[in-house]
Amino acid sequence: MTRRAALLLLFASAGCDWLGGADDDSRFPPADRPVSDIVASQFSDEETRDSQNEAERVMEMAEIAPGMTVADIGAGNGYYTIRLAPRVGEDGRVLAQDIIPATRDRLAERVTRERLDNVSVRLGEPADPMLPGDSFDRIFMVHMYHEIESPYEFLWNMRPALRADGLVIVVDADRPTNRHGTPPDLLRCEFRAVGYTEVAYRAMPEIGGYFAAFRKQGARPEPEDIVPCGQ
Repeated sequence: MTRRAALLLLFASAGCDWLGGADDDSRFPPADRPVSDIVASQFSDEETRDSQNEAERVMEMAEIAPGMTVADIGAGNGYYTIRLAPRVGEDGRVLAQDIIPATRDRLAERVTRERLDNVSVRLGEPADPMLPGDSFDRIFMVHMYHEIESPYEFLWNMRPALRADGLVIVVDADRPTNRHGTPPDLLRCEFRAVGYTEVAYRAMPEIGGYFAAFRKQGARPEPEDIVPCGQ
């Protein structure tokens, strides 16, 4: 079986678990910060973002290459999904995820319309992206981290999906979480609490934000051992 066929089978078999509900796990500490409402399925219109060369710059910094398997979490209307697909090529895979069924459906229609055969679209949960384990070279979280109500639980559930040398890529605005951004020091603290280490950070003033990359490090802590930020 080829690597591409194996990935298709893995994503297809994982799909049966995507719609399962999951109650918030009380073992995880709550976030000591406000959370932004999900007010739109896109950060800005695609023409404006392309005029700033946003996706190309982010994919370059993330070192996206042909054959990679990438998850686009909170994919919305698919700005990154559509641009990642040709970048990873026919031997790569993109799994686009969103927690809003209508948004997921619109993106699935777009993927079909644009004939992106290397893209799968799935529904996730607010505290669990529902990703298959040991599957991703990169996990993208673009302009959405501030909308996660239970960041420690979310990052804990996401961690096994990364391959050993995989990276989580975060793009966000440098402003308070109740104003649709995440201060970089808070981002680092919450990732560190769940066993990730920052390996790259670059300011992106043209979009009012930054690029950050994290790698998992050491053992994943038990939920009750996670020390929340601010304590």
